[in-house]
Amino acid sequence: MSDAPHLLVSEEDGILIATLNRPDKLNALTGQTMQLFEEALLRFRDTPELKVMLIRATGRYFCSGADLRDRSGEPEKPATTGVAIREKHRLGLHGMHRIYDEMEHIEKPIVVAHQGTCVGGGLEMSLSCDFRLAAKSASYAFPEGKFGVLPASNGVSRLTRIVGPHWARYLIMANLPADADRALTMGLVHEVYPDENFDEDAMNFCRHIAKQNAEQMGTAKIAIELCSEVGRDQARHVERMANSALMLNPEYLAGIERYVKSIGSQGKKD
Repeated sequence: MSDAPHLLVSEEDGILIATLNRPDKLNALTGQTMQLFEEALLRFRDTPELKVMLIRATGRYFCSGADLRDRSGEPEKPATTGVAIREKHRLGLHGMHRIYDEMEHIEKPIVVAHQGTCVGGGLEMSLSCDFRLAAKSASYAFPEGKFGVLPASNGVSRLTRIVGPHWARYLIMANLPADADRALTMGLVHEVYPDENFDEDAMNFCRHIAKQNAEQMGTAKIAIELCSEVGRDQARHVERMANSALMLNPEYLAGIERYVKSIGSQGKKD
């Protein structure tokens, strides 16, 4: 497996599928993984026919985090000041911050499917996805606390936005793991599926998402993020601004016209 690509990419039903492919290394993230992942992400962004991106993995782990033995692309000398460490997080780490930002900015849905344990950097990547699906046997943790540091590439900032400070304390301060059912309670994942049919359930979820209106999907992604940042009145302005564009979309106008006609024809039959 050492010569196999660290990420496999395929397409099916308008879905770009990126599969972490280092099962013998518990899918630890390397420079090669992140390079191939960014290439797949940009392909997804720039290809109109691709409607959804699905991230999944082979083996018993979804991801064990960053591969600490992989120093490719990193400075030879370790950071020795606070400034240098902060800049390493922002600019280094195989471009993780840049990639995760792009995942959040792309106006298409990104789904991640956890078939097994997901920790550290793998969980941080997942937090930038729009939908998180879990197999019953999946579990979640941030082991960074064992070393006296924080997960600093989404692990505090994005996690707190998704699950709130209550559960963020549980995962980060208490340094406790969460199984799939507890992750669902937290709001960390959207669905928990049986292990036996997990791959097909995840694909069916993606197929459903792929059928949704692309303009609505992209606009909703932006609007939801904006509304999470502003007060109620400003959030209502965001809603109105978004719909002022969507309701001028010819596809929407044609769909509403068909719907009204169908209601009228039903009324005549009654």
